[in-house]
Amino acid sequence: MAASETIGVGMAGYSFMGAVHSQAWRTVHRFFDVPVVPELVALAGRDQARTEAAAARMGWSAVETDWRRLVERDDIGLVDICTPGDTHAEIAIAALDAGKHVLCEKPLANTVDEAEAMVAAAERASASGVRSMVAFNYRRVPALALARELVANGRLGTVRHVRAVYLQDWLTDENSPLTWRLDRTKAGAGALGDIGSHIIDASQYVTGQTITGVSAITETFVRRRPVATSSAGLSASAGTEYGDVTVDDAALFLARFTGGAVATFEATRFAAGRKNAMRLEVNGSRGSLAFDFESMNELWLHEEDIDAAEGGFRRILVTEATHPYLGAWWPPGHGLGYEHTFTHEAADFLTAVGTGTEPEPSFAEGLRVQRVLRAVEESAAADSRWTAVP
Repeated sequence: MAASETIGVGMAGYSFMGAVHSQAWRTVHRFFDVPVVPELVALAGRDQARTEAAAARMGWSAVETDWRRLVERDDIGLVDICTPGDTHAEIAIAALDAGKHVLCEKPLANTVDEAEAMVAAAERASASGVRSMVAFNYRRVPALALARELVANGRLGTVRHVRAVYLQDWLTDENSPLTWRLDRTKAGAGALGDIGSHIIDASQYVTGQTITGVSAITETFVRRRPVATSSAGLSASAGTEYGDVTVDDAALFLARFTGGAVATFEATRFAAGRKNAMRLEVNGSRGSLAFDFESMNELWLHEEDIDAAEGGFRRILVTEATHPYLGAWWPPGHGLGYEHTFTHEAADFLTAVGTGTEPEPSFAEGLRVQRVLRAVEESAAADSRWTAVP
């Protein structure tokens, strides 16, 4: 495609994820030389007034109150799905079958069956040049992309241990309102699906290996909460009625990888004082690396071939132009933020659309994560029995 060619984007959902995705579509072509330029054509939401207010604030030209209109519009060639998980499959399959490229927020779906149907639709569409990708944005953190390169280049040797946690605290108050993220019918799972899916994908991405089996426990600490009367992002207002929490508050599991590494995972929204501590450590036969998203521009590296007198972890400030994605941004030392990961995501997806290549992570990779999530829940329900991942 020529650099001047454009593609109309239609987005379903306008809250937390809708805001960061909108930021990405607005800015991506101003920093990255993408082969096709996005136009923010239409934003879809069920509430007309709120959708119009969000569209005006975030730069969308029109609104729809039914996502099906996004799929039907001739001026939209790419559909971005930022809705709760219970609608992912229906929207994605309809869009792909209509010949629209699809970017879908994680986790891919609420169930393995839904994810498998989405993969089948993606494979059908791919034969006609239609692309699809699941939005695991942490893959686009430059430090984690660099970590993947280091592992792939053998700097850590044979991977032996993986240690992954994702810690948040926004539900520690037992009077925090009951929002859709605490409703299994809408969210599919709690901390496990919401943030656990991120560390599952990140660990497989960095190591280049996949999880083969798990032994898990899950826990719901607060089982009833005041029903939300309104919500925006992760915040909400509570009413006087109470409802049941139907998802997990925390999930912990052991795992094995295809290359023989053993791993521990923990995902919780009850870690008081931890705001967005997405951490990954990989230990190998020749060295180790460690990452914490709360210091997202840093990667820590230890290499065994350094004399013990000067050994230990050293900090890599991942802001050099030669680091992944950084050449498009600021001078060295000027750090990036959370929103940049979504711009990188948009750049990679538009490049795949414009060049006719397959983007990553694919829907098939999203399905792989979904199967791990199911195995974790099955193991937890069976007193932590070891459960294989297909």
